[in-house]
Amino acid sequence: MIEIRNTLFLLSAMALTLALAWPLQGLAQRADDAPLDHIVALVEDDVIMHSELQNRLDTVRQQILSRGGRLPPDDVLIPQVLERLIIERLQLQQATRAGIRIDDITLNQTMERIARENSMSLPEFRDRLVADGIDFQVFREQIRDEMTIGQLRRRQVENRIQVSEQEIDDLIASESGAIDRDVEYRLSHILVPLPEGANAADIQAARERAEAIRKRAVAGENFSELALSESAGQQALEGGDLGWRAAAQVPTLFARNVVLMREGEVSELIRSPSGFHLIKLQERRGGERAQITQTHARHILIQPTAILSQEDARERIAGLRNRILMGNDFADLARAHSDDRGSAMRGGDLGWTDPGDLVPQFEEVMNALAPNTLSEPFLSPFGWHIVEVLDRRTYDSSRQLMRAQAREIIRERKREEETELWLRRLRDEAYVELRLQTRVSGL
Repeated sequence: MIEIRNTLFLLSAMALTLALAWPLQGLAQRADDAPLDHIVALVEDDVIMHSELQNRLDTVRQQILSRGGRLPPDDVLIPQVLERLIIERLQLQQATRAGIRIDDITLNQTMERIARENSMSLPEFRDRLVADGIDFQVFREQIRDEMTIGQLRRRQVENRIQVSEQEIDDLIASESGAIDRDVEYRLSHILVPLPEGANAADIQAARERAEAIRKRAVAGENFSELALSESAGQQALEGGDLGWRAAAQVPTLFARNVVLMREGEVSELIRSPSGFHLIKLQERRGGERAQITQTHARHILIQPTAILSQEDARERIAGLRNRILMGNDFADLARAHSDDRGSAMRGGDLGWTDPGDLVPQFEEVMNALAPNTLSEPFLSPFGWHIVEVLDRRTYDSSRQLMRAQAREIIRERKREEETELWLRRLRDEAYVELRLQTRVSGL
């Protein structure tokens, strides 16, 4: 199966980079010097305050600078940051209605994992945040919110994803060379949006704007800065950087283009219901084939029952082993005595097995045997066994696993697309009133 990246949450990654590299400004401001707070947006029955927007602007601004980027104009940055806060607030409201809550034990475990991944204990991690001017409790609650949103997205989106056998066949036929769990792409993205219910004039205007942006990118203008100033995508504030993505994580819209692109190349315009997209392939890595060691073995199982004790079962399997050593045929004894009726019909033959196919207790004994060697009796959750290894081979499993990989690729692509559509519906159906009428300080 494709291995999906499951590292730090986006928010924690951003906050951690900030904590270790860029001390927040203004957190030490004295209460008597602070300006009066006010509402900048109504979001359903909740509000976003000026102070929340200001804090997030500080975080985003310093995150951009830490990457060596150039800050976009205020009239571009502020609406983007406010829109992100609105989307987050709507998701948290829906999570509350759905009864989704991250308990303190789960949150503490996540905080400990974040600390370990940065080679610190949790107390050391907390002290480092505090030393850099970051309120640990605020950071902790931001992580809780990000985990809550993640759970909500999985619940809302997962049930909508269906993968047909025809889709798998089509993917294998069209992109078999790209179905490789070791291939990763680093992508950057720009979205020129279309308004809801766009007419022909709107579409043409968006197309012309996207084409103009592409010309600037192809001419050598910094793609990250173009994304910051021009893109309406979810990663615009990160310079459009989608990060390293395995094949399974490349959205269906972009997959065929990405497979054929050279490093550094900018795609043609890609049309979707959301608007016009541009993709830049920054880098490609990996592509090695998957080699595994397969084992061909056969076994006999004796299961304890209400009338056959563990000791009696062990003695019975030991007796069968002795008969094999004296020259009795293994397959005949398996057919006559093994309680694993599936393999017993084949003389105990398990066929070629991959690592992880069998229970750990069985694999541990089997893996320690040389070919044509019979084991001592041993116990697994199923009962008492003897096993004989017939052969081993190194096997390229990539083609055998292709259908399973293709299914996972399609699911991952649909998951991202469904998430984007769900977020758009959530935003379109919500009551949001903007009250951002004054300049946000500290830009």
